[in-house]
Amino acid sequence: MSDLTVAPVEVRGLARAFDGRTVLSDTDFDIARGEVVALIGASGSGKSTILRVLAGLDLGAEGSVRVPRRRAVVFQDHRLLPWKHVWANVVLGLDGAGRPQALAALAEVGLEHLADAYPATLSGGEAQRVALARALVREPDLLLLDEPFGALDALTRLNAQRLFADLCSRHRLSALLVTHDVEEALLLAHRVLLLDAGRIAAAVDVPRLDHWDRDSPSFVELHTRLLASLGVDHARSRPNA
Repeated sequence: MSDLTVAPVEVRGLARAFDGRTVLSDTDFDIARGEVVALIGASGSGKSTILRVLAGLDLGAEGSVRVPRRRAVVFQDHRLLPWKHVWANVVLGLDGAGRPQALAALAEVGLEHLADAYPATLSGGEAQRVALARALVREPDLLLLDEPFGALDALTRLNAQRLFADLCSRHRLSALLVTHDVEEALLLAHRVLLLDAGRIAAAVDVPRLDHWDRDSPSFVELHTRLLASLGVDHARSRPNA
């Protein structure tokens, strides 16, 4: 694996096996500067494995992977240390950074007023915003997110998605978003990649609009197409169907 000082990301021939079981095989994709790419696929298809390889957390893969040197990861679990204040969690492990940098990052996610709180006092949405601040303070050229909003309730999730979209636009972040939620992928990404049988089976460009109307023909068509690729009946996937 080699580094680029700036995005884009380039992955060629990525392969990974665990105990003789092939998870990824000859996987190719790119992420351009300022592009948000969503990665979807069935459970166990290798989505999180790709993220871990790009994050440098899995060194057992084969193939060519070029990534920016400055990367940050946001997991579904916020992974905050309960005995440290919020601001200290934000700059944890970051050499040369202190309270001022933490406060600036917390202000980006609207939580500077909770800098001296402990994680146990935060709501789920607040804790995940702290995790986003911890990623932002590292000024990443690549942001990697592994189902970061999956554990949130519907309203909190919607607000977190809007915040993420705003941050990506504001900082022109390159990001890989691993998600099982097709609608989330369409709302947040410039491009959706479908992972199947260890390879990228389809790539769908998503029009970036100021407001996606979920009932618009364009949205419904893309949503239906991606669900069908996952083997899901669109009519049965609707709550009131």
